[in-house]
Amino acid sequence: QVQLVESGGGLVQAGGSLRLSCAASGSIFGAMGWYRQAPGKQRELVADITRGGRTNYADSVKGRFTISRDNAKNTVYLQMNSLKPEDTAVYYCNANKYYGGSNHGYWGQGTQVTVSS
Repeated sequence: QVQLVESGGGLVQAGGSLRLSCAASGSIFGAMGWYRQAPGKQRELVADITRGGRTNYADSVKGRFTISRDNAKNTVYLQMNSLKPEDTAVYYCNANKYYGGSNHGYWGQGTQVTVSS
């Protein structure tokens, strides 16, 4: 059974920083990433990273957020700097495994990030 355990959310003032972590149980994962969902909005991609380290970011976070991963620990991180009130959302970790001929996606329980103005 795959489990994703997130940590690092919280309350921070605008301009501050937070670092999210997500540890995945189980064996080798492919792409891992972070999504977020604000109240009344759809869940959106924040950033993702392949096993080889290729990254992809939403335009709204480019230059402020950095995604990284430790394959040995099956852990993905999101360093968030220069936070803005519009970054307030529940952040979800996502991890993918390919087996049985198809991709399987897994989600964490979510961690709240609140940025005050």
